[in-house]
Amino acid sequence: MRAPIDTGDTAWMLVSTAFVLMMTIPGLALFYGGMVRKKNVLATLIQSFMICCIASLVWMVAGYSLAFSTGSPWIGDLSRVMLHGVADNFRAGVDSAFTLGAGTPAAVTMTIPESVFMMFQMTFAVITPALITGAYADRMKFSAMCLFSIAWLLLVYAPVAHWVWSPTGWVAGLGAVDFAGGTVVHINSGVAGLVCAIILGRRKGLGHEDFSPFNLTYAIIGASLLWVGWFGFNAGSALGANGRAGMAMLTTQVAAAAGGVAWMVVEWARTGKPTALGIISGAVAGLVAITPAAGFVLPGSAVVIGLIAGAGCFWSATWLKHRFGYDDSLDAFGVHGTGGIIGAILTGAFAYGPLSATASNPEGTVASVHQVIAQVEAVGVTVVWCVIMTTVILKVLDLAMGLRVSPDEEREGLDMVLHGERIN
Repeated sequence: MRAPIDTGDTAWMLVSTAFVLMMTIPGLALFYGGMVRKKNVLATLIQSFMICCIASLVWMVAGYSLAFSTGSPWIGDLSRVMLHGVADNFRAGVDSAFTLGAGTPAAVTMTIPESVFMMFQMTFAVITPALITGAYADRMKFSAMCLFSIAWLLLVYAPVAHWVWSPTGWVAGLGAVDFAGGTVVHINSGVAGLVCAIILGRRKGLGHEDFSPFNLTYAIIGASLLWVGWFGFNAGSALGANGRAGMAMLTTQVAAAAGGVAWMVVEWARTGKPTALGIISGAVAGLVAITPAAGFVLPGSAVVIGLIAGAGCFWSATWLKHRFGYDDSLDAFGVHGTGGIIGAILTGAFAYGPLSATASNPEGTVASVHQVIAQVEAVGVTVVWCVIMTTVILKVLDLAMGLRVSPDEEREGLDMVLHGERIN
C-alpha cells in the first residue's frame, strides 16, 4: 500500500514553491533591472520573465526527467519526459507519496506528491539561468539569450542537479552535500556568468561613460523580495514542515544579516561611505553562501559563513574583477560564484551532525577534513563541467547566429533595439 501524503508538509512545500518563484519574478527582475542604465531596464526585466517561461517548459518536457529519474550516476533517463507517470500515484482522486530513486539502495520516500516536488524543483531551474543574465547585461541578443538558456538547462543544470541531488548521483556518492543549491544553482550560474562575460567581452564605453544604476529603489525592492523568497528556497529544501526547515530559516536570516554588515564595513573602510548597493549585495552574498549549508549548520556558524561571504564577495566583485579585466556587469560571478564556493566549502567545516541524522545515518553529516575534501571535490567538478559546456554552447551559438548586438545597437539601448519599447 502506498504511503499517504502529509498535508502539513505538502502545504509548506506549496508555499515554498511560490516563494522561490517570487525570487525570479519579480525579485531578481527588479534587482537586476534597477542596476542597469535606463535604456536597458525593460530588456533586463523581460529576460527574467522570459526565462521563467522557457525554463518552466524545458523542465516539464525533459529537464525534470534528466535530473531526477534514476538513470545512471551521470544523468537521469527519459522515463519522466513530458512528466510521464507523475500522476500514477493518484487513486480515486487522492494522491499519495512517491519514492525518489525507487528501486535503488539510496531511495528516499517523500511525504509530498511528486507534482509538488517537481514544481518546487522547477522554480530552481527557473532562477538559475536567470541569475546568469546579470553577467551579460546590456549586450546579449534576446534570441541568443533564449537559445542559450534552453541549451544550458539541459546540458549543464540538469546533469549537475542529478549528480548532486539524485539519490543515484555520483557527486552525492562522494559524500558531498548541498542543502539547497550552493553548487547546483549558485556556483553553476556564477561560473557560467563569468564565462559569458569573458566570451562576450566588455560593454562599450565601460570606464569612460556613466554606468550608474538607473533606479536603486528597484534594486532594493528586488533584494528584499529575494531575501523573503529565500526562506522558501532554503527552508523549503527540508521538503517538509519540520525542525530542520525551522533551523534552515533561522540560519538563512542571520547569514543574510551578517553578509550585509560585512560588505558594509569593508566598503566603508575602503571608500569612506557605505552604499545602498553594497549593503544589499552583501545581504545577497550571505544568502548565497548559506544556501548549501542552511540545513547542516547551527546559527553561530551561519553568522561566520555570512561574514566571510560578505567580505569575500566584496573582494571578488571589486578587486578581482578589476584585476583580471572581465566585465561581469551585475556581479553574477562576484556574488553567486564566489559566495557559492565559500558556502559549499564551509559547509564541510561547520556541519553539525544531529541536524541531518537519520535512521540509516545516525551520525548525520559532521564537520571534518574528509567532509571539506568532499565539498571541494563537488565544487571542482561543478566548475569544470560548467566552464566546458557553457563555452561550447556559447561558441556554437556565436557561430550560428552571433551572441552580441552591434556597437550602434548597444549605444542606442536594448529596450528600443530588441523590443521597440522604452521607459519614459
